[in-house]
Amino acid sequence: MEENFEALKKYNFWDNNYPELGFPRDLYTNKIYESTGNRLIKVLVGQRRVGKSYILRQIIYRLIEGGVNNRNIIYINKEFADFDFIKDYKDLDMLIKVYREELNPEGKVWLFIDEIQNVEGWEHLINSYSQDFVDSYEVFISGSNSKMLSGELATLLSGRYIEFQIFPFSFNEYIGITKKENSKQSYINYMESGGLPELFMLPNEETKRNYISAVKDTVLLRDIIQRHNIKDAKLLEDIFVYLVNNASNLVSITNIVNYFKGKGRNTTYDTVSNYIGYLEDSFIIHRVERYDIRGKEILSGNNKYYINDLSFKNYLYQGFGYGVGYKLENLIYLELRRSGYEVYVGTFRDREIDFVAKKEDRVVYIQSSYILTDEQTIQREYSPLESVEDNYEKFVVSLDDIAFPSNKGIRHIQAWNFSNIIQ
Repeated sequence: MEENFEALKKYNFWDNNYPELGFPRDLYTNKIYESTGNRLIKVLVGQRRVGKSYILRQIIYRLIEGGVNNRNIIYINKEFADFDFIKDYKDLDMLIKVYREELNPEGKVWLFIDEIQNVEGWEHLINSYSQDFVDSYEVFISGSNSKMLSGELATLLSGRYIEFQIFPFSFNEYIGITKKENSKQSYINYMESGGLPELFMLPNEETKRNYISAVKDTVLLRDIIQRHNIKDAKLLEDIFVYLVNNASNLVSITNIVNYFKGKGRNTTYDTVSNYIGYLEDSFIIHRVERYDIRGKEILSGNNKYYINDLSFKNYLYQGFGYGVGYKLENLIYLELRRSGYEVYVGTFRDREIDFVAKKEDRVVYIQSSYILTDEQTIQREYSPLESVEDNYEKFVVSLDDIAFPSNKGIRHIQAWNFSNIIQ
């Protein structure tokens, strides 16, 4: 185990060694840093390659800047081949004990473990460390599957963790890393690219396309096919393609089954339902339920699905019809989730409202429209909001060059300014 400790050195901040930190993501690091100083396990979840590792390293750097001894912090990333020797929680426990013997840290140890779902039995060890009253630990972990804190584990760690879901770059982060101005053209460029952080280090479109394809393949293979022993990998990918190209549309599982049967593919409702569930668990797709505004209840049946990043559409499946308006709606959904809202598709009588978003006591109704080109379009987008007679905030978000005045209490927001409104 001592020889493996040598490999650990290059990934940690000891002896003034500072690994790459990446673009500062203050939206997340502020929230996480403010939650420190207690025994709660900090859990970062999100799709692979959205930047969880960089955020963990940024938190480490911030702790050191705040006075924590760098030798009291240990960082392990199970994505790196150097840590392949860690098969289960016993190997992990042994490595941490070797770290303590080698560095002899005094006081609290700050333990960071990336992609921890790759360590068999990890939950019991992490629970033990977080509750250790002899040697004090504060624990930070990340994972790429939403079920890592479900079922038995949720019971085991009940009330002992706080979760942070990490998304790809927001538009504000995009203009920050690209140094572009906050404008309509910048927003369109963002919409036609994507927000996965590593995209911005790649030199050309072909390299970006290959990278996005590799990310997709890794998510499907490692987080779904291998994890769930999927028999029909081609069907899984075809369902993903279907959802990408029907993002922002109401669809049902029955419709999807019938679509594939129409293509001569024999499948079942349960298979399609399970495969979609696995895609959701890996964070690559998000399901949004319908909400009856009048009855204040969730409706069964059709749902909408949104892509975790538009790069999957832009670089992999461009040949399918998919308008700018649908991409805008997808980005609005992601921005709402990034800002901490619960998001639903609203229904009111026979009308649909694109989003009903809730965060604490705030409720917001939102219609998304590409461009408000004429009176008919304006009436179509504003009318559903006008029909809702409560006093919650109502917005229409579009890509229009000019901002229109408020209309019957409904505010018009240009898409590139939307994030500042809903924070």
